[in-house]
Amino acid sequence: MLRLYLLLALSLFVCVQMSAQVTLEECIALAEENYPIISKYDLLEQTKEVNLSNINKGWLPQINVYGQGTVQNDTPSLPESLINIINQTGTNIAGLNEWQYRIGADISQNIWDGGTSKVHRKIERAEDAERQAAIDVQLYAVRERVEDLYFGILLMDAQIEQVKNMQLLLQSNLDKLRIMQSNGTAMQSDVDMVEAEYLGTVQQLTQAESASQSYRNVLGLFMGKSIVGQKLVKPEAFIPQDLMPSRPELKYFEKQLQTNEARNASITANMMPKIGLFAQLYYGYTGFDYFENMMNRNPSFNILAGVKLSWNIGALYNKKNDRMKLKLSSDNINVERDIFLFNINLQSRSQLDHIDELKAVIKNNDRIVELRTNVRKAAESQLDNGVIDATALLTKLTDEKQARLTAAYHEIQLLQSIYELKYTLNK
Repeated sequence: MLRLYLLLALSLFVCVQMSAQVTLEECIALAEENYPIISKYDLLEQTKEVNLSNINKGWLPQINVYGQGTVQNDTPSLPESLINIINQTGTNIAGLNEWQYRIGADISQNIWDGGTSKVHRKIERAEDAERQAAIDVQLYAVRERVEDLYFGILLMDAQIEQVKNMQLLLQSNLDKLRIMQSNGTAMQSDVDMVEAEYLGTVQQLTQAESASQSYRNVLGLFMGKSIVGQKLVKPEAFIPQDLMPSRPELKYFEKQLQTNEARNASITANMMPKIGLFAQLYYGYTGFDYFENMMNRNPSFNILAGVKLSWNIGALYNKKNDRMKLKLSSDNINVERDIFLFNINLQSRSQLDHIDELKAVIKNNDRIVELRTNVRKAAESQLDNGVIDATALLTKLTDEKQARLTAAYHEIQLLQSIYELKYTLNK
């Protein structure tokens, strides 16, 4: 039973330790989800649906309701001789009144719009894809900022670890010197020198911990989650085999070109004739029967309906210039894409060279640390035998500390350089 309890306690401890660790991939995912611009994706989708709905409603009957009253200085009338003849029959023709009024509605219904609505739907979808690609570009920049903060924390944590190791060595030698000073084999100045160096590392530790905490706070704001007290896992990075970039900017250029293609189709649609039904309905005075309205001035119900063919010939005038403007726009986009790819290739080449340089430097790090450690241990032994003083020992301790810190920095810098390359290529 005791063994079972021990196993359960060990499992719980491992789970707690694992939950207290944070990976770079988790930080990037949480930062992207928490970044305010993420809400724009839903807004763009809603905007697209509204715009498409409006385009589709263009096929619904269009109704314009109106009311009007007019006065005019003259109205159509019959020749006076004809009026006299009609008056002799006993029929009075007063003529049309200068005051006229009506309330009615104009109704139209598209039958064929030359493909305009289809093209507008295509343009709306293309523009929506372009807007989303633009957001992808902005969101991708968050990844770089998160990676910079993450590796900044790793560098600070490495410095904290090395400073703590240095403190242990200084504390050990300080205790040793105090014993030697009490025995008369070491001077008070030696004790003071080592103690001053120890207090200097306390200051360094405070500064490093403060910087690490500051980075963690900023990264926590990006993620929307506090990572105080959690260990950041050092990522394993491998140089991508495929060096062809797949950045979201390239997709954005592609979507811009597709939008221009959709707009080019609208030029053709604008040149096509349009066919539709129409109707005019109104109640008022005068009506369509002017002769009846001349005899009495009673309002009447009137309707006119038919088929309408319209063709905007003016669209032909600007067709060539409109197509040229779109071509120039597409050519400019292609130039911008080529410039972007050129700069990406230069940047990735420089990053690969820097990675090779760091790899070559790192090969000797372990050996340098080993040699500096051996020298420091020998100096401690020489101090015990009174061969060297505390100043010489501090020099050896500082050399070892710098060697260990440099080795840790190189390792993290290599990881960061590889991730910078992966960011450049989006791999």
